[in-house]
Amino acid sequence: MSNTFIVLFAAVLPAFLLVLYIWWKDKYQREPFSQIFRGFAFGCISALLAVIAETVLQLTGLFPAEPASWGQALLKAFALAAIPEESLKLLMLWLLLRHNPWFDERFDGIVYAVCVGMGFAASENIIYLFSASDWQSVAVARAMFAVPAHFLFAVTMGYFYSMLFFGDMKWYKAGLVFLVPVFLHGVYDGLLFVSSVDSVAPLVRVAVLLLFYVFCFRMLRYGRARIREHLKRDREDIRQAAFWTYTGKN
Repeated sequence: MSNTFIVLFAAVLPAFLLVLYIWWKDKYQREPFSQIFRGFAFGCISALLAVIAETVLQLTGLFPAEPASWGQALLKAFALAAIPEESLKLLMLWLLLRHNPWFDERFDGIVYAVCVGMGFAASENIIYLFSASDWQSVAVARAMFAVPAHFLFAVTMGYFYSMLFFGDMKWYKAGLVFLVPVFLHGVYDGLLFVSSVDSVAPLVRVAVLLLFYVFCFRMLRYGRARIREHLKRDREDIRQAAFWTYTGKN
């Protein structure tokens, strides 16, 4: 029982800390904990639905458990992981925000998307850690890469969702809400999958792995820039209640 609790704690802690981080960054008008928890729960639901969807897709036989070529690796990364997972996260985000009176600032889109994304990541972590023989090493690796990656996918989804909702982006660019997270997710998984394909030359696998680390660093910089951008927009937009809270006016 105690070991089960430790594994659960290790699985959920990274996601919890990133939710706490994004909530703390929401300096002007923080979302209530009830809504934060609700978003996290929606993310857990999206993870369950993703497991079902990916199981059905695997039954088609199009996605081998161990890709034999870089093409199969990329197909698996996008078609089996990125597209269904980000689709379900976006569905949950839309259900969460469509009648949500607390969604009144641009940065809120990032906050709620991160809650959904971290609910997904925590649930996925639980599955991976309980199925691993060496759960400690898996927990460390996922805390360093997989969970922050889901955080950054969510930041971009929430960023573009708010851009669209608050009229900062033309409607014909609405696809970016989905396409950018899918691209980031697919490239992230694709580089990892290709680096582990036996038929790819060892030097190429090493180069792909180095490219993976560079990509993670660039994705981190991109996500942080989007966070700063929406915080700046909320601070400067006098239509936002956040502006009056920030300046101390009523």
